[in-house]
Amino acid sequence: MEKKLGFGCMRLPMSEGEVDYDEFKKMIDYYMEQGFNYFDTAHGYLGGKSEIAIRECLAKRYPRESYILTNKLTKPYFGSQDEIRTFFKNQLEWCGVEYFDYYLMHAQDRNTYQHFQNTNAYQECLKLKEEEKIKHLGISFHDTAEMLEQILTEHPEVEIVQIQFNYADYESASVQSKKVYEVCRKFNKPVLVMEPVKGGGLVNLPDEAKKLFDDLNQNMSYASYAVRFAASFDGMYKVLSGMSSFEQLKDNVGYMKEFKPLNQNEMETVLKVGEFLRNIGGIPCTACRYCVDGCPMKISIPDLFSCYNAKVQFKDWNAGYYYNVHTQADHGKASDCIKCGKCERICPQHLEIRNLLTKVSEVFE
Repeated sequence: MEKKLGFGCMRLPMSEGEVDYDEFKKMIDYYMEQGFNYFDTAHGYLGGKSEIAIRECLAKRYPRESYILTNKLTKPYFGSQDEIRTFFKNQLEWCGVEYFDYYLMHAQDRNTYQHFQNTNAYQECLKLKEEEKIKHLGISFHDTAEMLEQILTEHPEVEIVQIQFNYADYESASVQSKKVYEVCRKFNKPVLVMEPVKGGGLVNLPDEAKKLFDDLNQNMSYASYAVRFAASFDGMYKVLSGMSSFEQLKDNVGYMKEFKPLNQNEMETVLKVGEFLRNIGGIPCTACRYCVDGCPMKISIPDLFSCYNAKVQFKDWNAGYYYNVHTQADHGKASDCIKCGKCERICPQHLEIRNLLTKVSEVFE
C-alpha cells in the first residue's frame, strides 16, 4: 500500500539558526526504515538551508532511486525565461541530485500565474521534463477554485496539484479547500496536501475542541485527526507534514504506516471541531455573499473576514497571503470601504460590517 505521509522540509529541526543535521539524519533514517520516502522542499524554505540539508542528510546518504524529491520554481528567483534554467541547475546542485521527481510551479495565484505566463515558465519546465531532469510537472496553489480551473484548462500538461487542505479550511470562504479539491477531482489530478495541521493551529486547540476528540477515547494525538482527515479523501497522493522534531515524526509515522481513513464517528467529530473553531473568537460571517454584489468598492467581504478569522483564531501565518489573493485585481482592500452601509442593510447576520472591516484593515494593512 502506498504510504501517504510526505516529509515537508519547511520546518526542519533547528539549532542556533542552522538545521540540526544530526537530528534531521535521525529523522530521515527512521522515516525511510518505516517505508516512507517522499520529501518536499523549495529554495525559499529556511533561506535556502532546506535544500542544502537535503543534500547533506539525504542525497549523500541514500541511493537516488530510493526516495522521491519535490522542488519548486518560485517567482522571486527568476525574472525571465532564460533565468529559469540557471536557477534550476543551481537547485539540482544545492540538493545534490541529477533530477527532481516532481517540480512544481510554486504558489500559483492570479498575479504569480501571470508572471509564469509572461516568462513561458510552464513551457521551459516542460522542456526540462523532456530532457528527463523532471519526471512530473505540477503546481502548488493558493487562490480560488475558479482560478485553479483556469490554470488547469490552459495547462493540461500539469500532472499534480498541491493545495492547502485541512478540516478548519474545508468550508473556508478564503482558502476554499473543498472547492479547490473538487476542481482537482474534476480534472483528475492527484493532490498533494500542504498545511494539513494549519501550521500547528490544529494541535494547539481550545479545551472545548480537545474534549470532543478526547471523548472518542482513542489515545491519538490531535495532529493525527487532522492528517488522517486530509488523507481520507479520494485522490490524495501525499499529505505533507512539516516535522521539526523526532517526536512529531514518530507520532505521524505511527498512525500513517498502516493508514486507515477516518470512520464515520471520527469524521463527524472532526467536522464538529472544524465548525466549533470557525465560530469562536472571530467574525460570525456565514459567507452568503449577499454583501458583495452591491459593494461599490468591490470588496470581497466574506473572504477578508475569513482571512481575519484564520489570523486571530489560529495565528495562521498564511492568512496574510490569502488576504493579498482576495484584494488583487479590481477587488478592494478592507481600508477601501467608504462606509456607505449597503452591505449592512442586506446582511442576514446583522453584522456591523463597516466597523469590522476597520478591524480587518488594522490586522492586515
